[in-house]
Amino acid sequence: MILRTHPLQLLQVACCFVFLIVFHWAESDLAAAEPKAVKPQYEHGAIRVPAATANEAKRESVSVALAEQYLEQGSAAWNGKHKCISCHTNGTYMTIRPALTKTLGMPNELQRKFFLDQLIALTAENPKKLQRGTGPAQVIYLAAGLAEWDKHVTGSLSPETDQALRLMFSLQRPNGSWGSEDCWPPYESDAYHLATVAAMATATAPGWLDQSEKVTDSQLLSQIRKLKNYLRSEPPHDYGRTLLLWANARMPELLNSTEQQRLIEMLIAHQRKDGGWSLRSMADPEAWGSGNRAEKLRSEPNFSSPTSDGHMTGLAIVTLREAGVPSNDPSIEQGIAWLRDNQRESGRWWTRSLNTDRTHYITYSGTALPALALQLCGASESDSVQSELSADPR
Repeated sequence: MILRTHPLQLLQVACCFVFLIVFHWAESDLAAAEPKAVKPQYEHGAIRVPAATANEAKRESVSVALAEQYLEQGSAAWNGKHKCISCHTNGTYMTIRPALTKTLGMPNELQRKFFLDQLIALTAENPKKLQRGTGPAQVIYLAAGLAEWDKHVTGSLSPETDQALRLMFSLQRPNGSWGSEDCWPPYESDAYHLATVAAMATATAPGWLDQSEKVTDSQLLSQIRKLKNYLRSEPPHDYGRTLLLWANARMPELLNSTEQQRLIEMLIAHQRKDGGWSLRSMADPEAWGSGNRAEKLRSEPNFSSPTSDGHMTGLAIVTLREAGVPSNDPSIEQGIAWLRDNQRESGRWWTRSLNTDRTHYITYSGTALPALALQLCGASESDSVQSELSADPR
């Protein structure tokens, strides 16, 4: 038996088929046209910090209060979500925020409590395991953060800081350095960087060096000498030389006066025409860590003339000021002018990551360092307000 289909029915079926195809195409085009949801830079509990982007609008005037809010929220969110010490976020908070007490008031006690909890956990860790991966970096930033807190908040050495410093030196290598990752510049990219932070922790903790010398702890004193000798070796790039200049401000015997002046001139020579400094100009792409970011960096459109950023501009001004360059020096005045002109609406100063174009965590230190630079030059706001944060970051 042969079934016959009316031509009108065939036409109806064809129309339905065509409609389904067109509808599917239209739906696909619409989905493609809709912008993908951008993941927040920091997020935990009630805290949600929007993604850091280069196209965020700039403020008409500087707000250190907004910068403070960003720093508080970012670190609290990192503590709560990741529960570890990172160089780029809560490590930066604890090494920079205590020094801002003069401008912003007391830092959040919960941040120090988190570090004390980490001290307990890291002390209990297997020493061999602690030598691997980010273990040394976490311990060094732990000691450095607690040392800065003691110096700027309490004014005296705490037992916990002493414990953290001794834990730090227990992980030191025979050549005076510490183990380091080499894939996440500028922080987790080379041993020299970590050694400068260790030196600053050692010299910043109130009275710790004097105490070590008085009790004639021969092993510890030998380790400190090894650290100094290691830092006197040639840094891997001009970024490392900048960190050496900063560390020398705390531990003056690292450089003689001629060497210090040479590094000051080197840093000033890196200043851009707009008054800022660029992180990308401080090393060849292959010199950052293992060079694993070289292809990415060389492919950037502005590779030959990188733009100024918050991280390097803040670091340059802080380093120059601590090295004794006066705030009315033309280079510093131009740098401060750049900071005034380039803060974003969120309170951040933009810095593009050397690694990926996702979270740009370098924008965190790219905000903390400018805030400290402004304070060191007497250019901070006087009407800072406390951030409204949740009571417990965890």
